[in-house]
Amino acid sequence: MNRTLISVAVGALVVLIFGLGSIYTVDQRQSAIVFQLGEVVNTVEEPGLHFKLPLVQNVRFFDRRILTLDAPEPERFITSEKKNVLVDSYVKWRIKDVKQFYVSVNGDETRAATRLAQTINSSLRDEFGSRTVRDVVSGERDKITVAMRETANAEARKIGVEVVDVRIKRVELPVEVSESVFRRMEAERKRVANELRSTGSAESERIRADADRQREVILAEAYREAQRIKGGGDARAAEIYGKAYSADGEFYAFYRSLEAYRSSFKDRSDMLVLDPSSEFFKYMKKSGR
Repeated sequence: MNRTLISVAVGALVVLIFGLGSIYTVDQRQSAIVFQLGEVVNTVEEPGLHFKLPLVQNVRFFDRRILTLDAPEPERFITSEKKNVLVDSYVKWRIKDVKQFYVSVNGDETRAATRLAQTINSSLRDEFGSRTVRDVVSGERDKITVAMRETANAEARKIGVEVVDVRIKRVELPVEVSESVFRRMEAERKRVANELRSTGSAESERIRADADRQREVILAEAYREAQRIKGGGDARAAEIYGKAYSADGEFYAFYRSLEAYRSSFKDRSDMLVLDPSSEFFKYMKKSGR
């Protein structure tokens, strides 16, 4: 009786062990490889409950979420101008082919990250080496990241991973390069400022000359119009004087003489030396009449 119970218990335990040993669960964030006596016999991508041969087969799980490779320190690269720049970048990657990943780097994420870092470093060196400081700082950063992603993906497929994205966080200049660049930028800004000042001065002279020309034209036209009006007035006055003179010549001559006397004797200190019999005193001689 006791032997029977023990046998049943042992049998149940063996069945339980074999049953539990033949079942495994793959999480939706994981991929799995099934090994049989050290050899890869199957890869599992679908999440859920799966079965394997107990004791003969074992399972290894791999994280298939997007991982980040971020350099701890900025890397130094040389541009086409032989200038050093410090580049801080990061890579987003994930396991694409879990079997190839295991065969290539023995399923080690650290080794895979090292391989990717070497590839990215080499790609950055090539891209920055063919561009100037101005290009890498502002002009062609998007082109650099696209080229890096394509190059990195070509190498990443060899180890069963996929590069999702490559980004350059910042590009800085070493102190000695910064000073040189700042001096050159300062010289360039001064050149542009001097050019603008020169252009502004020339434009100012042009505007001033045009204003002076317009002033001379306006004054000339005004003087011409004034002379025309004055000439018209003089002609009208002469016409009036002519009519008055023709109406009574003696009175006109007398009036003109009075005007001459008024202009000549308006100040007590004025002195004239004339012959008393001069025509100038004609009407004075006749004043007794």
